[in-house]
Order: sequence, then structure tokens, then C-alpha cells
Amino acid sequence: MPLSPDQRDRILAAVAAGFDDQIAFTQELVRRPSTRTREGTSQDLVFDSLRARGLEMDRWQLDPQELAAHPGAGAVEVSYEGVENVVGTYRPAAETGRSLILNGHIDVVPEGPEDQWSGSPWNAEIRGGWLYGRGAGDMKAGLAAAIFAFDAVRNAGLSPTGRIHVQSVAEEECTGNGSLAALLRGYTADAVVIPEPEEDMLVRANVGVIWFRVRVAGHPTHPREMSSGFNAIDAAYYVLTRLRELEEEWNAEKGLHRYFEDLDHPINLNVGRISGGDWGSSVPAWCELDLRIALYPGTAPDDAWRAITQLLAGIGKDESGHPILATATRTGFYAEGYVLEEGSDAEDALRESHRQVFGEELKTFTTPGYLDGRVFVQYAGIPALVYGPVSEAIHGFDERVSIESVRRITQAIALFIAEWCGVEESADVCAHSLDSKTGGELPVLLGEHPVTIEETP
Repeated sequence: MPLSPDQRDRILAAVAAGFDDQIAFTQELVRRPSTRTREGTSQDLVFDSLRARGLEMDRWQLDPQELAAHPGAGAVEVSYEGVENVVGTYRPAAETGRSLILNGHIDVVPEGPEDQWSGSPWNAEIRGGWLYGRGAGDMKAGLAAAIFAFDAVRNAGLSPTGRIHVQSVAEEECTGNGSLAALLRGYTADAVVIPEPEEDMLVRANVGVIWFRVRVAGHPTHPREMSSGFNAIDAAYYVLTRLRELEEEWNAEKGLHRYFEDLDHPINLNVGRISGGDWGSSVPAWCELDLRIALYPGTAPDDAWRAITQLLAGIGKDESGHPILATATRTGFYAEGYVLEEGSDAEDALRESHRQVFGEELKTFTTPGYLDGRVFVQYAGIPALVYGPVSEAIHGFDERVSIESVRRITQAIALFIAEWCGVEESADVCAHSLDSKTGGELPVLLGEHPVTIEETP
């Protein structure tokens, strides 16, 4: 049954009433650095917060051996000791509505040199309507929005009639293994919402990604005899040139791939790290390049990997006639891209919720970046709605998220939860908000208490 105007207004008002607590919670998440393998304290906060809401809790460590058996898993080069997922589950008394996963990743990319930020990447400062900090946009504000959208439905005096799993996963920035581990643990639903920073839009399609390392061998000598040696770092530049040729070959095929025809450069090869040599006065015997390359939906990672390794094996000699030995090893992502097919009931419901909040039609776009939505679409056939707030400089200096956009996205997701899962009236519902001074959880009974919508400055 569609939401009544009164129910809709109560949900929107509940988002507004809890919004200060939501921003404070987001700030506390940002203040807890959660770079790869260091997600523990942030997951503690999420776990305690969801448990305080009365959800059925599950927390477990990712198992690299279990993951390695799945074709969609990324290669693992770190210890997974302490690398955990957190899931809180809401179960209605009678499950008559459609089920939903609210998924967000807790891991963030490294902050880089702090002196190039305008402030600390971990202070979670608010300036000019933006919340700053590493992970503020990608995607702690989105994860908090999902949690507080769920709160708003219950704080409006409504109980969802469908099962809801709130997932905080690791490893999204490097392998996608966190969401995959949640799927392998048995968490499925009729739809998934992932509030990544997507400019108030819905992602229609995105690329897959392979991470790999190329090692180039050289022949060391003293610099006084450089002509008799072979510089592996110089040779690595030549290898990179050949890989750039493959990148451009794949970009030239964009017209063959639905939704990618109008993108300027959908396939991007990134050199993320380079190292090599053992001594400043020795011709380097080795050089390694850590690389990331994209691939179109429908291109199997095995096929892309075969093209990469065949190219490296066939390089032969450089322009000076030196033979080049270059080998590749997978180091992370090994993921196919995906397309969210049009016309699903889930998308229709989100479109209506977006329209009611934003007063305009929901726009879609194609992104040349990786998203965990592929896990649910490819391996479970679940429509994955990747939809989230406006952000700037994600993965860069002064990463930030628009507070006003977060507010409206939270309202839209709250309406979607109610519409998708269905609701029934509840006498009063106990929610929880973050005490920004103590970081503790304080119970808040909203029930019949009046609430008003206040504009965020």
C-alpha cells in the first residue's frame, strides 16, 4: 500500500529531527581512521550503534580462503586478521513486505601528505555547508544516511514490514571482498541500496576493475659502466607505454558498449605506485609498477587478464634493442562491471521517493569507477541502487560532502525504505542518536513527540 501523505510528512520530519545527531555520528566516523586493515574502531562504533537500535547483530572476520574460491573475489596481499564486516538485521513480527539491504563500506583510502590538506583529514570539520575529512564523502556520510533513514521510518511511528539488513563492509576500496563475504554468508534481499557519493543520481552502469603489479627485470652494473647494464626503471617506462596502447585500444571500443558510448575516456589505466632498484649508485635490477585498469561490463576479467599478460609476454625488446622481461601478478580487484537494467520495481520506487524530496526526476549516469553493486547484480540477481550525496575531492585532498545533499538523500532513502518494505503503524518506537559530546548512545523516544523540519545552514 502506498504511503499516505501524513506518513510521508512524518518520515520527512523525523529525518529533520534526527539530522544533527546524524551529522555528529558521521563526524565521529570520520574521526576514526579506517584505512585498509585499520577499520576496527569505526566498525566498533557502527556495531554499538546498530545494537543499541535493537537489531540482531553479526560481526565476523573475512576468510581469504573462502573468498579465494569465488570467481568474483579480489586477490589478497594483506592479513585479514581483524578485518571484519558488521551487519545489523531488523526482522518484523510478520514479514509481509519486501526485504532490503542497506550497504555501505567503512574502509577509506590513505589520506596522503597531511600538509597538503587545508586542515586535518581526521577532524571532520564543517565549513561552508560541507563536511570535510577522509571518507566523509566516500562513503561514511552515505553509511550514516542509511542508518538514520532507517531510524526516521521507525521514529515516524511506523514499523517496516520487510526484513532489513544494514551492512558495514570492509575491502570495498581494494578488492570488493567485504560485500562478497556478506553475500557468501547468506545475506540476500529483494533490493540493495548503496549510498555512495553519486551526485544525487543513480548509477546506471560502471566499469569492472583489475589491480595488478608488473615487475620488470634489469641487469645491475656500476653507473660508470651503464652501457653494459640494463636499467629496469627505464624499461618500466617502455612497458607502461605499451600498456597505454592497450588502454587506448579498449577506449576505442566504447561505442560497442551500452551506456559507455558518450563517456570521454571510460577505460583508465592508473599507475598507483612505483618502486625499484636497491642503491642510488647501481643500475637498478628491478622495478615494480602497481596498476589499476578498468574493463567494460560484459568483459570477463579472465579475458582482460589474458590480453594484459599476452601483451607483456610479447613486448620483446625496447627501442634500443634490449630484451625486456616483464611479468604480471594480480594484487586486488578482479571484478567485472555491471549494468543496472531499467524498469525494475526497486528503481521505480526510488524514482518516486527522489521526486517527492527533490521535486524533480531522478537522473542516471555511467561511471568509470568501481562499485560494490556488481556483487549483488552479478552473483545474486538483486537490483543494486547506487545512489548518494554530492561530494568533492574523494580520494583527494580536502575530501568533502555536501550537508544539504546528505539531508535530502537521507529523506529519499527513508521514503524508499517505507515504500519498498511496506510499513504499519506502531504505538511508539525507540530510536537512538549519537551524543556528540560523549560518543555514547542515548535512547530517544520520538513516538508522539512533535517534530519540525529545519533547514540545514
